[in-house]
Amino acid sequence: MDFASLMAKEISKAKSPPNASKRSSGSEKYLKRSELEAARLAEYNAEQERLQKEREQRAERKRKAEEEDAERNREREEKRRRLAEESRKKREAEAEAKERERRRRLGLPELPTPTPEDSKEGTPLGDEFADLGENEVIEKLREAGEPARLFGESHKGRVKRYRRRVQRSLTPQQQVSDGPIPTTLVLVPEAEMKVPATLPKDEEGRKFLFRQLASYFTMIFKEWEVALAKRDNAVKHSYQGKQAYNAMVQSRENMRPLFKKFEKGDLEESILEPVVEIVRNAQERRYVDANDGYLRLSIGKAAWPIGVTMVGIHERSAREKLHESDKGQAHIMSDEITRKFLQSIKRCLTFAQVRWPPDDQLQLMG
Repeated sequence: MDFASLMAKEISKAKSPPNASKRSSGSEKYLKRSELEAARLAEYNAEQERLQKEREQRAERKRKAEEEDAERNREREEKRRRLAEESRKKREAEAEAKERERRRRLGLPELPTPTPEDSKEGTPLGDEFADLGENEVIEKLREAGEPARLFGESHKGRVKRYRRRVQRSLTPQQQVSDGPIPTTLVLVPEAEMKVPATLPKDEEGRKFLFRQLASYFTMIFKEWEVALAKRDNAVKHSYQGKQAYNAMVQSRENMRPLFKKFEKGDLEESILEPVVEIVRNAQERRYVDANDGYLRLSIGKAAWPIGVTMVGIHERSAREKLHESDKGQAHIMSDEITRKFLQSIKRCLTFAQVRWPPDDQLQLMG
């Protein structure tokens, strides 16, 4: 066979369709769109089921890991608690052994052996409460306004609860005033606020003086708050109105340390005497004299060197007077707390001369 015939045969084979035998046999199958969609949907559902199973498996593994971690944490906490309990019991045993040894060495009576009931209820009861009967304790608790019985409470627990109630009633409770500056001092009425000219020497007189001073400053702050509250809304919300209110609040807060000193009675003599002088002059509406007392207290009479105090190796004359004594030292420079409540006293004086103006106009501060 020549080359031309072979090429023609190969070309004819290439041109013949691959499914010619199938078409000739009539076995080709055509698929509908619905069948294709159903096959795609079944494949999608199978994929989703596989993903869901994987998610459930991961969640199950995570839950088991969390449970294992929680179990390990519980075991760790239980071990820590058990070790702490053993350590506490060991310390208590060592302390009890030392106490028994000390008592034996000093010849003191032995410690009473604790019973299980005492270890459950706590410390032993006192002699005055140990012989109370069941009905008697219930009646006393009811008279004291306490519940007669609590859930799971034994007779000894009720006796101890009654004892705590009696101890609270015997302890004096200090009443705190409801003024601008809360204090435990008993405030005196306005008719008794006039402070004496000289400081009292006895303890009772000092306590009453501190009550008078606290009452006077409390009255000033109350009147100050009332005066600020009576202003118009336009004035309250203005810049100057807000500044005035902030000054009052700041002065009230800065006076708290002074009230604490009044309560404890430990105000220094060098500060108490000028403060009493300032308050007495303010009560008599002599505000210029009160301001002079404030200046003496704040600035003092100490020498304030101005200019050159030493030239070369020679001192100026009277230089030694600058350090002769500390009687004129200014207290306002000593610490921040003292400086603040002294400034608050000056603001109280400024408000007092507006609220209670003097009869003599020459007594008005500038």
